[in-house]
Amino acid sequence: MPELPEVEVIRLELEPLVSGKTFSTPVLHMLSVVQYPIPETFIRDLEGRTVKALERKGKYLFFKLDRGILAVHLRMTGNLIFRTTEDLPRADRYLRAELPFIDGGVLQYSDMRRFGRLWLVKDSEELKNQVLQNVGPDIYSEFNLEQFRALLEKRGKRNLKALLLDQSCSAGMGNIYTDECLYLCHLHPERQASTLTATESERLYNTIHQVLSMAIEHGGTSFRDYRNARGALGDFQKKLNVYGRKGECCSCGELINKTVVAGRGTYYCPRCQVKKSKE
Repeated sequence: MPELPEVEVIRLELEPLVSGKTFSTPVLHMLSVVQYPIPETFIRDLEGRTVKALERKGKYLFFKLDRGILAVHLRMTGNLIFRTTEDLPRADRYLRAELPFIDGGVLQYSDMRRFGRLWLVKDSEELKNQVLQNVGPDIYSEFNLEQFRALLEKRGKRNLKALLLDQSCSAGMGNIYTDECLYLCHLHPERQASTLTATESERLYNTIHQVLSMAIEHGGTSFRDYRNARGALGDFQKKLNVYGRKGECCSCGELINKTVVAGRGTYYCPRCQVKKSKE
């Protein structure tokens, strides 16, 4: 599933490619890819609108238009790729929508699992009501250390893995980067949030920013589905310490374990990440 770094990579790559371009008539190969408004209105209202800027919040991508906002969420297996006329693929069985531009080029949205969605809203208020009603502040750009500590305290009874994955509390973290950050901080994924010391909470906050920044620099993590805006793979998977490495040796010599926390497959080192109870 594309997480914050993958969506940010797509934003950075797409912005110079599509800024100033005007959409022609969208083609929907799967009508349900449009969450709002109804598909007919989406097609009619997106045509003729010009891209002014691209923004991101958590795992959502926003095309700021001369009139309105196009929002995209890739969910588990979505890819949003810019293609020119020359590099269009012959066939894509998972192609769900094509958003062409009047002066050439097209945004192709492919999604094997068909969970991703598009929205076209009139303004920021409608964006909040239709798209972001259950989305918390962006963990990468809208949290300072004190706000992060306040979140840990407010939701202190929850375990760290569940809290970091909860997009209504903070937006952007997913399974991969949560496991990596907790490992680097030597924090067990089931550790209760309120038990963190001031030093531990500061280290976790800084590590989240460092890991997300590094993942963005490396083009994101590609295991199976994720591709960047030009269809290329990221390579942060080469930097992962625990995620996807069940049975391999941690740097301490212990074997990496996999368990289920917050309903998600979770990788950790039982020696480096010892669970502590609240004192």
